[in-house]
Amino acid sequence: MQKNHFKKNYSLDEISEIYNMPLLQLIFKAASIHHENNETAEVQVCTLLSIKTGGCTEDCAYCPQAARYNTGLEVHALMRTDEVLANAKKAKEAGSTRFCMGAAWREVRDNRDFDRVLEMVKGVNELGLEVCCTMGMLTESQAQKLADAGLYAYNHNLDTSKKHYSEIISTRTYDDRLETLENVRKAGVTVCCGGIIGLGETHRDRMEMLYTLSNMPQHPESVPINALVPVAGTPLENNSRVDIWDMVRMIATARILMPATKVRLSAGRNEMSISEQALCFLAGANSIFAGDKLLTTANPGYDADAKMFDLLGLKAMEAFKENRSDIHCHSHDF
Repeated sequence: MQKNHFKKNYSLDEISEIYNMPLLQLIFKAASIHHENNETAEVQVCTLLSIKTGGCTEDCAYCPQAARYNTGLEVHALMRTDEVLANAKKAKEAGSTRFCMGAAWREVRDNRDFDRVLEMVKGVNELGLEVCCTMGMLTESQAQKLADAGLYAYNHNLDTSKKHYSEIISTRTYDDRLETLENVRKAGVTVCCGGIIGLGETHRDRMEMLYTLSNMPQHPESVPINALVPVAGTPLENNSRVDIWDMVRMIATARILMPATKVRLSAGRNEMSISEQALCFLAGANSIFAGDKLLTTANPGYDADAKMFDLLGLKAMEAFKENRSDIHCHSHDF
C-alpha cells in the first residue's frame, strides 16, 4: 500500500493512548509495525556538516549558534564548495548515503551564498548521495531552486508543540515553520521534520508535536527525535539529561503513528550506551547521524557505529531507497 494511505487523522486522545501504553507493550507494538513496513535490519546513515557556523540572529534557547548567547563557539563563514564536496566524499566512503548541510541562517536569502549552496547541492547529488539541507526559512521559489539543483530532502524541525514553542523561540512563529514545510512539499522535495525532547516541555507537549507531524497531508519522510544536549551559555544549559525511556517512548509512538517514515535517532546519541541505542532501534528508529560532530555537538564516530552495527546485525540503507520502495509497502506516512 502506498504510504499516502496511512492514517492521518489521529486525535490527541488516540495518540495519548498509544504514548501511555505500558512500556514493553508499546515497544512490542512499535517493533511489529516497524517489521511490517520496513526492512528492520536497515538503518539510514546520514552525515551532517555545518557549512556556515554561528552568528545566527534567532534566539532558540537550546542552540549554541545563536549570536546572542556566549557559548565560546567559533563563527565560520560559508565553506568553499570544494571543501564541502571533499567532506561529502569522505562521508560516502565511510558508509553514509545521505549528506546534510546545515547553515546557521534565520532564513535563506537570494544572494551569492545561496548560489554557492545550489552549487554544493548539485555537486553532492552528482556523488550519488541523497542531499539534504537545513538553513532556516525558505520561500516557495527558493525551495524550487533547491529542487532543481537536485535537493532530495529539507530539514526544518518543529522542535516542540505549538503551545510550548514560544517558551523556546520568540524570533519566529510555529506557523512560519509550517509555511516553510509547505513550500518544501510544493517543490517536490522530501520533508525531514521532528523535534527535541528535554526542552522543559510536558508529555502532553510531546504528544501534540507528534499530533502535528502525523496529521500532515503527507507524513514527513524523515522524523528526527533529538534529546537535548545542554550547552553552557544557552538558556537551557542546566536542563537535565533526557531519560532513555522517554526517548524510547517517543520513538515507538512516532513509529506507530507514521509506519513507513524514517524515524531518526538524532542528537543525544553520544550519551547513550549501545544497549540504549539497541532499544531505540527495536522501538522503530531506522536512521542515525554518523560522524564525530552533529553541527557543533559531539556524536559517536564512524568506527564506534560500525562496531555497533556489526553487533546488532544492522546494515546501512542504500541511497534513494524510498523512491523504489514506497509503492509496495506491506501494509498501513516522518
